[in-house]
Amino acid sequence: MDCFRRLRLWFRWSVAVVFVSLCFLTGLPDASAGDADPAYRSCVEKCEISGCVGDNCFQHCEFSLDGLPVDGPWYMQEPLYLKWKQWDCHSDCRYHCMLAREEERQKLGGQPIKYHGKWPFFRVYGIQEPVSVAFSVLNLAMHFHGWISFFILVYYKLPLRENRTTYYEYTGLWHIYSILAMNSCFWSVVFHSRDVEWTEKLDYSSTAALVGYSLILAVLRTLNVRDEAARVMGAAPIFSFVATHILYLNFYDLSYGWNTKVCITMAVAQLLIWAIWASITCHPSRWKLRAVVVVRLLSILLKVYDFPPYLGYIDAHAIWHATTIPVTYLWWSFVRNDAEFRTSLLVKKVK
Repeated sequence: MDCFRRLRLWFRWSVAVVFVSLCFLTGLPDASAGDADPAYRSCVEKCEISGCVGDNCFQHCEFSLDGLPVDGPWYMQEPLYLKWKQWDCHSDCRYHCMLAREEERQKLGGQPIKYHGKWPFFRVYGIQEPVSVAFSVLNLAMHFHGWISFFILVYYKLPLRENRTTYYEYTGLWHIYSILAMNSCFWSVVFHSRDVEWTEKLDYSSTAALVGYSLILAVLRTLNVRDEAARVMGAAPIFSFVATHILYLNFYDLSYGWNTKVCITMAVAQLLIWAIWASITCHPSRWKLRAVVVVRLLSILLKVYDFPPYLGYIDAHAIWHATTIPVTYLWWSFVRNDAEFRTSLLVKKVK
């Protein structure tokens, strides 16, 4: 009876949090108020002609009669650390006009607004969102550390079968997870460094792939699916949906709002699965799983309740990236404990 009571409690709590989060997903905006600001539009148009915003002038906005930049292509004029960022005349005009317009709005008592889907951040050495980049790098390091420690554990510290394979049935699945997680963190670093179409596509696609695979992994592990054919059948519907979603983003509509709704829905689904399993299992490390579920469910609110960047650097998304760092460490700790737990059970059966 205790198990069923805990199950009902966790299920009700999880559904309540999920319901509150999903109720606001429809409010995720796809457009930005700053884009429609006449003063901002006028500033960008003038900048592309004059090459200046106030006292700031850009050499790569100076064009010759044939339409080519003076003194060669813009990427030959920029410092080395800026060349790979592709800050051309148009993007520099947008950035400095945004800052100028936000300064005017601040003097009039106005609140910051989004421009082209993003808050007005201050660049650092050509990096658009330096705090999110830093946290993404740390999360990448946490995933790498977690995967390496897991690899060493299952292949060098735990007993192996006679054919040198691991007793733990989910080793290969966690290897795939680690690759997708590190890939997602890498493209998050690139995207937050410089937001252009190709970095946006790669960031959205890699995130969707990771969240979709995490849902598959949650289903297979909690249901203890060990047969390869059953795994393929269980994963096929989710895999097909995620593949279709990624194709939709890349070749039809690269929509931030739609991608966020899809990823949050899949993330909530897998967290509910883990929460229910953590409530009824006798796994020795179930408390770690419960802690991960609670923090991740609460962090979803940062995806919904967005706010302008503090001092021009730290916004809700940056804080969300910060929460992933300790959660990632705890998550990989649970994975290692799960490998030890399952291996010990299987070794006892063999003996």
